[in-house]
Amino acid sequence: MQTPSSAIGREIKTTGARIAGVVACVPAKQVGNDFFAQTLGAGPVDDIVKMIGVHSRRWADAHTTTLDLCRHAGQVLLQSLQWEPASVDALIFVSQTPDYRLPASACVLQTELDLPLACIAFDVNLGCSGYPYALWLGMSMIQTGAARRVLLAIGDTPSKIVDLNDRATALLFGDAGTVTALEAAAADKEAHFIMGSDGRGAMNLVIPAGAYRAYDHAADARMAGKDPACVFMDGEEVFNFTLQSVPPLVNRTLAFADKPSAAYDAFLFHQANQLMIKHLAKKAKLPAERVPININRYGNTSSASIPLLMCTDLKERLQTENLQLAMFGFGVGYSWASASLAVGPLQVVETVEL
Repeated sequence: MQTPSSAIGREIKTTGARIAGVVACVPAKQVGNDFFAQTLGAGPVDDIVKMIGVHSRRWADAHTTTLDLCRHAGQVLLQSLQWEPASVDALIFVSQTPDYRLPASACVLQTELDLPLACIAFDVNLGCSGYPYALWLGMSMIQTGAARRVLLAIGDTPSKIVDLNDRATALLFGDAGTVTALEAAAADKEAHFIMGSDGRGAMNLVIPAGAYRAYDHAADARMAGKDPACVFMDGEEVFNFTLQSVPPLVNRTLAFADKPSAAYDAFLFHQANQLMIKHLAKKAKLPAERVPININRYGNTSSASIPLLMCTDLKERLQTENLQLAMFGFGVGYSWASASLAVGPLQVVETVEL
């Protein structure tokens, strides 16, 4: 069936699937802002923090990868839900920091979680918009009957790809891995999604080196003095894209779900930048008390930011209540995605350390 589209993106409704639990795993190592004063200077660090709002972040050590964080989260989740690994029909690994270019990290994780050989396992290369995309993929698999239980392993370790001398990125990012459990539910259980992309902005958030296209980063004046093996971000362009794209996405999502803003218990934005999130909430006329923020404690954790936010700032409520949530992911690609769905009460919603 053809799904409707708008100027914002493709609009899709799924039925018959629900979130059963979420676990986030963060590295034990905390990195405060004093660390960056050694390379950037105390004054510049203070100026950057006023903009991005990050006071602390978690960084994995040299031997810990996104897959490791997701494996630990998955083990805790399966045990807490009392799901037999053999009952899991599909595993989707969403990350831009996999263990290898090949094989797919999902295949490795399938074995490490002792999931069955009949488990569908594949990777998706998405960052900031990754969580709503993954929810749509997993819930669509359940709706079609391809699976009854799906694990979404979603995370990134951006600390491994930042240049500590780059003011645009050095202080911004933190590491996290999450796993969300989806399962079949009543047919009237609905979720609404909107997804879109605009590749014209692709080179504004990019790692130029390390794959198979010889990008002439030396010819790009913006990248002068930058390490091509590290992430490059044109902050001004990304900021402008976000302010232009996300408020209409918020409005269209609520309209597509046919719910007023007052019907939502929380609006979960990708934790891109504290000033940006507050500005987006104000522009979309959302009450600040229903827009949780944890970037000050964990940094921008890329694809993991929305499920991590659920596990840190909504934990108590999700354990006991059924919350109407709206989620908005946006950034690298450019890509964006939203989700409107009811979540909870959850048997497990937890943040653990590795």
